[in-house]
Amino acid sequence: MGMSDEEKEGLKKAIFDGMSLRRQKHILKKGYDKWDPFEEPKDPLDMRMDRSRRTMNDLIREFLQTRDTSGHGHDYRKGALEICLGIINEDERYLGMFDFACWYRELLEKELREKS
Repeated sequence: MGMSDEEKEGLKKAIFDGMSLRRQKHILKKGYDKWDPFEEPKDPLDMRMDRSRRTMNDLIREFLQTRDTSGHGHDYRKGALEICLGIINEDERYLGMFDFACWYRELLEKELREKS
């Protein structure tokens, strides 16, 4: 059985009173009434999924398995991870990078076909 509103308010006050002054000031600045210490945590980054229902970790693992990364270092994997997260979150900056990379690949393939 759940807590009554009075029990929740008492627990909320106890949690608030047990916090550092700095954290209390932060909550007061945003509004004590708006603060909900009982809300569910947000999904962690690795649980965000793309349209194919794959997590970011699934996508990166699948991508790296298709590439010979022996000539690449940490920055290569970091870049792949960064654009993956940006695309999943539909961040305009990363969507622009993705669209440009796709366009550029098509351009190069078209020029190679024309030369042969």
